[in-house]
Amino acid sequence: MTIDPRLRPGAPHRLVITLWDFTWFTRTGPGEPFEDLDAACAQARERGYNTIRICAAPFLLFRSGLDASAIEFEPMGHGTAVGDRYWQGVRWYDVPQVTVVDVRAQLLELFRAADRHDLFVIASSWEYQQTPAFASDPAWYEALHAVEPDQRAVVLAEAHADLVDLLDAEGLGHRLLLTELHNEVQVGHLIEGLGTARGEESVPALTPRLEAGIARFRERHPDRPVTVNYAGVPFAHMSTLPRDLDALVVHPYVYGVLHELIATYGMRGPTADFDNGKARELLQPDAPDLADWQLGPEKAWKLRATIVCEPEMYVHDWCDPAAFDRWLYDRWGEHRRTMTDRLVTWLAVAADAAAARDIPLILGEGYVGYTPRHGRFEEGPVGAELCRLAVREAAERDAWGAVVCSNAAPHHSMWSDITLQRECAAIFAGRHQPTD
Repeated sequence: MTIDPRLRPGAPHRLVITLWDFTWFTRTGPGEPFEDLDAACAQARERGYNTIRICAAPFLLFRSGLDASAIEFEPMGHGTAVGDRYWQGVRWYDVPQVTVVDVRAQLLELFRAADRHDLFVIASSWEYQQTPAFASDPAWYEALHAVEPDQRAVVLAEAHADLVDLLDAEGLGHRLLLTELHNEVQVGHLIEGLGTARGEESVPALTPRLEAGIARFRERHPDRPVTVNYAGVPFAHMSTLPRDLDALVVHPYVYGVLHELIATYGMRGPTADFDNGKARELLQPDAPDLADWQLGPEKAWKLRATIVCEPEMYVHDWCDPAAFDRWLYDRWGEHRRTMTDRLVTWLAVAADAAAARDIPLILGEGYVGYTPRHGRFEEGPVGAELCRLAVREAAERDAWGAVVCSNAAPHHSMWSDITLQRECAAIFAGRHQPTD
């Protein structure tokens, strides 16, 4: 039996979502975007958001056996020969300083701040994708991978159910709108042991594991909506998704011209195959070779804890942002129609699949793809217009929730473009003009 999250008390007619991922606890040091959660929530409301989507770190908090009251987060290269600048030019990975965080206390403060500012929360987990890589030691990562692959969704379900118990005990459960067992289930470590490649091929094979997790969550909280979410839109496998999802959550990154750049420079291939000389045209003049910019063996576990390829991290870290953006703009015309058509088609397919199941559609991330921290392609005129197209199409397809853009969050530069965010929020929420 499915539970319609749209019927939760106080649920907004449409969810305008800002993606705070795991950064709401990895970036809490002095002067960082989540040092003051109350201020961050106030800024979200100012920009037109009513929902935040987070990695709630449920496994760490409830099933890892670790003391989560003093987790140390650090810059990715901290204490290594490559120094603290390692991955500082990479979105989401640019943790600038060591911080010690009581993750449980931070979680509760986030929900209290959300309550004060009338924001709802979608709780997910990035733990089998990347979150433990920010910790200073591998204990969290090791605990996650000690769980047998075919039990990981069930253990996550138990952890999320424990989270609901905690929030209810603290009088904050009404702020939790939807639980996702995990983020982008087909491109993380949840697919281990299935004998399939990471990506679309794993979607059907993964479904029994996900259904077992959903069933376990329902045993604990039959009145709470639960789902999973998918990278991209798995349009070739929509009929194979779990039968009892309470929402269809997809991430329509269309890539296009960005995919051409990635393929041209081998950024998502094996490190051994990366052509450093060819990539030089994108890099800063003083960029070291990738071979000289690698973590030592004492930190190698961090590369296993994240799904992002090392060549891509290296190029993002050392690129000349203007050269990177210029490469995309130079070829944008060749991809414009394909990218916009793909976005429109994917949203039509996803909306149709959600309607067939009588469940809401949510665009949890999007829309161009993964760009360097200092790049501005998605924040510029091309990316901004794709954001407008996405929220307009989402509204016309009666999606329940959508991000303005994955980069529209306190830890990204787009956060400063208040006008664009309010405009897109207004388009999606059904208002013709931004609010005052």
